[in-house]
Amino acid sequence: MHVSKEKAQEALSVFRENGGLLRTSEARELGIHPRTLYHLRDSGQLDRLSRGLYRVADLPPLTHPDLTVVAARSDPARICLISALDFHDLTTEVPHAVDVALPGNRRPPALDHPPMRVFRMSGQALTEGVEHHEIDGVDVKIFGPAKTVADCFKFRNRTGLDTALEGLRAYLEKAPGRTEDLMHYARICRVESVLRPYVEALSMQ
Repeated sequence: MHVSKEKAQEALSVFRENGGLLRTSEARELGIHPRTLYHLRDSGQLDRLSRGLYRVADLPPLTHPDLTVVAARSDPARICLISALDFHDLTTEVPHAVDVALPGNRRPPALDHPPMRVFRMSGQALTEGVEHHEIDGVDVKIFGPAKTVADCFKFRNRTGLDTALEGLRAYLEKAPGRTEDLMHYARICRVESVLRPYVEALSMQ
């Protein structure tokens, strides 16, 4: 079905005014008809990043596309564990999926890309230690370095003890003597007794 050039340009202007990236539901709320949205997609003026998520095609490439897509599709999601270690440069491991923390009653977003691993958290384990990073115009919630290391020990059966230890070593190298924050989050994650011997041993090296 035909979409006028004026309608297409108006829709693109709305996208640009909102950072160049919108969910389908957001586009509709802002007055963009689905027919116009699909016309812009089919004509190459919008890129489909994932199911229900579109971005203006002529913008610079995304710096962290996987994190941006997950954050844009799920407001409650917190980037955690190996994905957070990678973001904070605390691991040499390459994430094969985006690790996200969600409350137990929230379903993960339906995405065809990127793959996700969901970790259920609640209370302070979900709300404490969250950093907000604006990445490619999207508010991405990521657990900070100390909280991430504590989480890796909590979920070591899923992420691997070697990964947790690598993150701990890198954290201590970057912030020598800064163990107060680490132990604070270890208590929240109920892994203080597990983490403390490793911190003491590595701090003496």
